[in-house]
Amino acid sequence: MAPSSEGAVGQAAAADQPAVSTSPPAVAPLAPDEPETLVLDEGNVHSVGAGGECGASGRETAAASTAGRGSGGPVDSSAAVGPSAVALHEATDGLQGDQSKDWRVASYEVGSKVLCTAIFDNQQRLAQIVDQRYNTGDGLFSYYVHYVDFDKRLDEWVSVSRLQPFTPGVAPSEPLMSPRLGGGAGELLSPVSQERKLTRKLKRRYEEVMHVQKGVEDLPPIDQTLEREHHERTKVKNIMMVEMGKYEMDAWYFSPFPEAYANQDKLYVCEFCLKYMKKKKTLLRHRAKCAWTHPPGDEIYRSPPPPLDNPSFTGGPVFNPPVSMFEVDGKANKIYCQNLCLLSKLFLDHKTLYYDVDPFLFYILTEQDSAGHHVVGYFSKEKASQEEYNLACILTLPPHQRKGYGRFLITFSYELSKKEGRVGTPERPLSDLGQVSYRSYWTRVLLDILKEHKGNLSIKDISQMTSFRADDIVTTLQSLNLIKYWKGQHIISVTPRVLEEHLKPVNGQRYVSCVDPSRIHWAPLLSPRTASKKPK
Repeated sequence: MAPSSEGAVGQAAAADQPAVSTSPPAVAPLAPDEPETLVLDEGNVHSVGAGGECGASGRETAAASTAGRGSGGPVDSSAAVGPSAVALHEATDGLQGDQSKDWRVASYEVGSKVLCTAIFDNQQRLAQIVDQRYNTGDGLFSYYVHYVDFDKRLDEWVSVSRLQPFTPGVAPSEPLMSPRLGGGAGELLSPVSQERKLTRKLKRRYEEVMHVQKGVEDLPPIDQTLEREHHERTKVKNIMMVEMGKYEMDAWYFSPFPEAYANQDKLYVCEFCLKYMKKKKTLLRHRAKCAWTHPPGDEIYRSPPPPLDNPSFTGGPVFNPPVSMFEVDGKANKIYCQNLCLLSKLFLDHKTLYYDVDPFLFYILTEQDSAGHHVVGYFSKEKASQEEYNLACILTLPPHQRKGYGRFLITFSYELSKKEGRVGTPERPLSDLGQVSYRSYWTRVLLDILKEHKGNLSIKDISQMTSFRADDIVTTLQSLNLIKYWKGQHIISVTPRVLEEHLKPVNGQRYVSCVDPSRIHWAPLLSPRTASKKPK
């Protein structure tokens, strides 16, 4: 059975942590243009010709190097030291290179709490040391920190100069801020009284509005175990930045790239064929001979041109620059789709589809210019889903967020469901960005339908019109207080005044779809059961 792309955590790839050793790992480097050979074995990915087995993780190596020292907090190297410390320095004066590495002591232990100056807002934040590594260049340790109560995408490697000891009971002087969903500084949180008692309904409503992710303790026991295993494997980013086309993108999460390409400060990706490289000069040499100008597969949609009298117009299905959608079969274009999954995992925390791409179709959204079609986002779906899933994974690359592409991808997935004559829903769990995008989309479409039909519709009627699953319609209307449960069934309860209140943020404007269905040139694949039937 194919693994879920955003479901339970798979066993797909070993999470390589940044190495702590001063000597390079015993890995035979690949030639710049030599492809890595991957062997799939029961869901595990092995690198063939990668030069040996994976070594211990950075965390384990760091723990081994500091074992027995009992350093419980920051060490002030400038303070007066006792005779034993003086003797220690004298004993190691004559040691060179690897001979003296056993005497290195980090200032902070893995797991300890510190105050760290965060790069996203230049404020001191409470953080936890996740990992450490020794830098041979300056002879100092750097630390991988996770900011408490912030998303893991903001985790980073920092120098010791940005850290200060943390004293329990003493809060940071600056008010805490909530991180924006796209990364960055964020917005100030309004103060909430600690004595206030929240009912379960209020708490649920707050979490829906503020897009609060469930904690591990809120999950079922089996999911708690899987979540902890996932966290342990992916707690340290192995790629810090990606250069793709004219954009540099900070990585948000760990991605299981082959070992020879992991632990890079920057990875270089061809924006057309998605091949990844370790060096800029390799990318330039590759681009000189790469003939690709668009994704493989079939172009199934191209946005309509703007009006002749207004070439710069953008709105509804008109985009500037124009956009296209390509359907790519994971089985026919395996390497491309695997590279796409590895790239997208840098920006999705719970994506577990990496290499088993055969059962999936990928719908690639591109911007078009004179150089070709540039990838800006995509969604994938199973070729034959038994759970009414019309979307398995969705991503808009960070430089192209807030352009309406997320809504475009969601709308397109439902337009395909309409052509299939079936209802659809995204595969769970959704990422935080996915939750926001879907809830916003469902809300906008449902409000417009209710306004047009004056609320005289049933849940079934709306489902047939939109291809939304009934459960998604009910939960969305419940969040808007537009539905009641009466005599064993859900009844839509709405008045024109209530609708106008909900539509105030958009000034009552009618929703205009960003996809023109008449320009979709696509027919659904035959399911295995349908294809096997013989005509009578």
